[in-house]
Amino acid sequence: MSTPALSRLDTILLAGMPVLFVALWSTGFIGAKFGLPHAEPFTFLFVRFVLTLLLLVPMVKLFKGGWPQGARLWGHIGVSGMLVHGAYLGGVFYGIYLGMPAGLAALLVGLQPLLTATLASPLLGERISVIQWLGLLLGLAGIVMVLGSKLDPGAALFQGFGLGALASILAALAGITLGTLYQKRFCTGMPLLSGTVVQYLAAGCLLGLGALLFEERSIDWSPTFILTMAWLVLVLSISAILLLMALIRRGEASRVASLFYLVPPVTALQAWWLFDERLPLIGLVGMVVTIVGVVLAVRYKPAGKT
Repeated sequence: MSTPALSRLDTILLAGMPVLFVALWSTGFIGAKFGLPHAEPFTFLFVRFVLTLLLLVPMVKLFKGGWPQGARLWGHIGVSGMLVHGAYLGGVFYGIYLGMPAGLAALLVGLQPLLTATLASPLLGERISVIQWLGLLLGLAGIVMVLGSKLDPGAALFQGFGLGALASILAALAGITLGTLYQKRFCTGMPLLSGTVVQYLAAGCLLGLGALLFEERSIDWSPTFILTMAWLVLVLSISAILLLMALIRRGEASRVASLFYLVPPVTALQAWWLFDERLPLIGLVGMVVTIVGVVLAVRYKPAGKT
C-alpha cells in the first residue's frame, strides 16, 4: 500500500477515534439501567472498580507506565478520584436506581462543561467570553425545558422519579465538576494510566464504605448482570481509557472534550431504543438548546486565545 493511502487511512482512523470514545462512554448510563436491578448501586460500582483494578494494575507494568511521584501527588489524585469517579458514578447510579431515566441523567450531568466553565473563572482565573456566557444561559434554559417536560401535575414531582433521584444526579454533576477543577489545579503531573489506578482505588474505597454502611450488598449474578459488568469493566473502564491515552498521545484530547456534548443525545437514542424512554417535543427542543449551549461554551475561544 502506498504512503498516501496509509496517510489517508491514518487520518480516517484518527478522525473516528474521538467519536468511538464518546459512543463507548455514553453506554455507561445504559449499563447502569441494565445492571441495577441485580445489585445496589454502591455494591455494583465497588465490584466494578475491584475488577477494573485487577486488570489495570498489570497493564501499568505492561505499558511501562510510571507511578505518581510523591505522597502529596498520590493524595491529590485520590481526592480527584473520589470526586470524578466516586461521587460522579455513585450519584449517577443511585439516581438511576431511584428511577431517573438514563437519557435525562446523561443530559443533566452533561452540563459539566458549562458548570466547569462558570467556576473556572473565579477559581482558576480563566476568562469567560460573552459568547461562552450565552452558552451557559442556553444550557440552563435547555435543562429547564427538559425538566419542565417531565412535570406531571398528578404526580408528586416528576414522572417516574422524585427529589432523591434528582438530588443524586445533581450531586454527580457537582462531583465531576469539582473533580475536574481539582484535577486541573493539583494533578498536572499525573501519569494517565497509573493515575487512573490511584483514582479508581480511592473511588472504590469510598463506594465500598457506602455499600458497607447503607446497603445489603446482595448481588444477583444473572447472565444480564455478568454481561453488563463485563461491558462496563472491559469496554468503559479499560478500553475507553486506553483509547483516551492514544488520543492524547496523538494530540487529539481537545477533540474528545469538544465531542462530549454528543453523549446526552447518543444516550437518549440508546435509551429510547432499548427502554422506550421518551421526551415530549418541548423536552427534545430543550435537549437541542442545551447541546447548542455546550457547544458555544466549550468550543468558542476568545480572541487572543490559542
